[in-house]
Amino acid sequence: MSVDGLTQENTILVVDDTPTNLQVLFDLLSEQGYRVAIAKNGETALQRMQTSQPNLILLDVMMPGIDGFETCQRLKANPATRDLPVIFMTALSDSVDKVKGLSLGAVDYITKPIQHEEVLARIRVHLQLRNATRVMEQRTDELNQALESLKQAQLHLVQGEKMSALGQLVAGIAHEINNPVNFIHGNLIYVKEYTQDLLEFVQLYQKHYPNPVDEIQEHAEALDLEFLQEDLLKMLSSMQMGSDRIRHLVLSLRNFSRLDEAELKPVDIHAGIDSTLVILQHRLKAKPDFPAIQVIKDYAQLPEVECYPSQLNQVFMNILSNAIDVLEESAVASPSITIRTSVIDTNWVAVAIADNGVGIPESVRSKLFDPFFTTKPVGKGTGLGLSISYQIVTEKHSGKIECHSNVGQGTEFVVQIPVWQVMAQVA
Repeated sequence: MSVDGLTQENTILVVDDTPTNLQVLFDLLSEQGYRVAIAKNGETALQRMQTSQPNLILLDVMMPGIDGFETCQRLKANPATRDLPVIFMTALSDSVDKVKGLSLGAVDYITKPIQHEEVLARIRVHLQLRNATRVMEQRTDELNQALESLKQAQLHLVQGEKMSALGQLVAGIAHEINNPVNFIHGNLIYVKEYTQDLLEFVQLYQKHYPNPVDEIQEHAEALDLEFLQEDLLKMLSSMQMGSDRIRHLVLSLRNFSRLDEAELKPVDIHAGIDSTLVILQHRLKAKPDFPAIQVIKDYAQLPEVECYPSQLNQVFMNILSNAIDVLEESAVASPSITIRTSVIDTNWVAVAIADNGVGIPESVRSKLFDPFFTTKPVGKGTGLGLSISYQIVTEKHSGKIECHSNVGQGTEFVVQIPVWQVMAQVA
């Protein structure tokens, strides 16, 4: 097994009508630990694809029957084989044929007579790139499915205001997302190093052989080699930024649920509010028929507050979700939500969440915390969100929750809880 860990895991299909070429490549690749399959023409190669798939194909251009170009075209037309990397082998020096091959989906060219080190180097590069791409695609699909499941489940639960179930769901999915994200993040470092090594190797070759043969020069121009070298590192940096962003989202999800912290413990209230805002970010963004909702934070210097973190985060989620609903329905020109925190008498903290919507009349405001009371259409609310929030604040945290509103001037919810629960119980 080679040091790069690729050889025992990959099969290479060699397609060539010349027995000598087949034997040379079979011996060369087998010595390196690759599994090798052979086909004497394009028809046989396509038939092999129906029962098994190699990881890479070395494909001769000039063959009887269907030539290499036609074989490659059929491979790329088949969804099951279109992602297989194809490297053409040809004795032709015409750049038009090379452009044709690359336009059909081939990833590279090898010129006959075969140079052993060149063949192995090119195979290794494309196998590494394909393996990295497959891992990224697989993990991306898993992330997309998990995030889509989270989005749909979260939307359903928020509308039904079953926030306790939401906390458990968020925690579970965040845990599942965390594993593939860490895998991608960890491997991106090595992919970037390998890519840098390969690019430095190419640059070293260019330094010592500044005037390559015409065929190499033409191929470099066809690939736009300078642009490829520059853009490849940019692409990897973009992937790195994407994985970092997903990791940040996972951290916010875990901070929001915090089901591993079911007991009372001192926490940073601001971190819980910020995690809730991350989860609601998709609802705060601008839509075709509604502007973005501006969030204004006016945070005071707060001490850590002894509380049940996941339950308190559910209160913030309920209030913020209701504020967003109101702003969307009221069609305010410049919608905003203001979040203010403060310390009261050194032993209490207050969190005020205000919107600039249409406000709530007294007849409605007096019933907001009653179970099953809701002003939302049927199917969009159960009337339990604020009543559950009231119980969490008053019964679980010995605190207070109030609503202040004037019609046409917006609504403000104020949550007050003691810094230490023991002191509140004694009092």
